[in-house]
Amino acid sequence: MKPESIEPFFATLKAANPAPQTELQYSSVFELLAAVLLSAQATDVGVNKATRRLFAVAPTPQRMLALGLQGLTDHVRTIGLFRTKARNLLETCRILVEQHGGRVPGTRQELEALPGVGRKTANVVLNVAFGEPTMAVDTHIFRVSNRTGLAPGRRPIDVEQGLLERVPPAYRVDAHHWLILHGRYVCTARAPRCEACAVRAWCDHAAPTIARLRPGKT
Repeated sequence: MKPESIEPFFATLKAANPAPQTELQYSSVFELLAAVLLSAQATDVGVNKATRRLFAVAPTPQRMLALGLQGLTDHVRTIGLFRTKARNLLETCRILVEQHGGRVPGTRQELEALPGVGRKTANVVLNVAFGEPTMAVDTHIFRVSNRTGLAPGRRPIDVEQGLLERVPPAYRVDAHHWLILHGRYVCTARAPRCEACAVRAWCDHAAPTIARLRPGKT
């Protein structure tokens, strides 16, 4: 993607969705952290079904600790890797209570010190809860960044750094939301919907695809 294409690319995404939000359901920073921790290799829909019941009885780290491992496991067993996630989440709750007064810390170092919290999870929390212009590179962002030519890279960290360098400052806070939603619903993995893509004019992948779709082209 040419440098001059990046501004209209994001301006178009913003015009279609001025205030993008995560599709995970939460009502506090702690619930956001828990939902993101549980979302690895799982769909937001599946996580929301489990956390809707979980957060009703355990909306704080103290109350989640009171559930115990078996109680927490019972609430999240419909989510992939639920046993490991339950152990990590319970230990995270313990650390939050003992070291942070029950609050979710707002620095990358403190977040990544929590069990089950890696760079992507920390980036989501820093962005959504604390308004930092981070790029949480999941499978959708990785695919869209490489396919469009926006920020190609072989590793998620390479894509993250590329996005931080190329995305204009005015769009950085919301950029990862736009890219996730675009990858989830338009720039899909197996059959990207180029013919319905609002930003195809600036995409390295879509240009030849759209040319083939024009009348008279074979």
